Amino acid sequence: MITVVVADDQTAIREALAVMLSLVDDLDVVATAANGREAVDAVATHGPQVLLTDLRMPVLDGAAATAEVCERFPDTAVVVLTTYDDEASILSALQAGARGYLTKEAGRDEIATAIRVAAAGQSVLDPAVQARLVAAVAGGGPSSANAAPATTGLEVLTARETEVLELIAQGLSNREIARRLVVSDSTVKTHINNIFTKLDLRDRSSAMRFAFQHGLGS
Repeated sequence: MITVVVADDQTAIREALAVMLSLVDDLDVVATAANGREAVDAVATHGPQVLLTDLRMPVLDGAAATAEVCERFPDTAVVVLTTYDDEASILSALQAGARGYLTKEAGRDEIATAIRVAAAGQSVLDPAVQARLVAAVAGGGPSSANAAPATTGLEVLTARETEVLELIAQGLSNREIARRLVVSDSTVKTHINNIFTKLDLRDRSSAMRFAFQHGLGS
């Protein structure tokens, strides 16, 4: 079972999400929270594998809660579920460490899949969110100016590593990348480890951010 904390300041949405996800066989909603501070406290108390959180909440907003959870409880992955799909909101969540970003148009299956992917240590973005972020970065808009600067550029990567990074930015899992490139899973893992080391990246979320900032993933 994947344990989940659900955080949303709207009672009806919070309760509906909790009930909906509890009906999924491999998910267990262990707590709910009405604001970011309650969300962090619930993570501290229950140690869930995933925090599913809204972005705009009172007391402590979702981005700040995400940053605190990622710093204090790195074993808990964060998936943002919000109505906002502007680039500033998306980047604030990803820079805080969120592994997933969905809009509230997502259905139960999409949300459940995002939770599973995040719990497995991978990243997932709503396709519309990914397209908006790529467009913003490619256009040199405010989002790219505010993005965290990369310590190095793509020139340090081999052609194959650049290809793997682009596939990560497209949201592919290790197994999907292996199938696409016709290589073994272990080879993909080696490429990813090399990418993380060369670019000083922490996880797939930071790799996706780096890729978007450098025009990959479209």
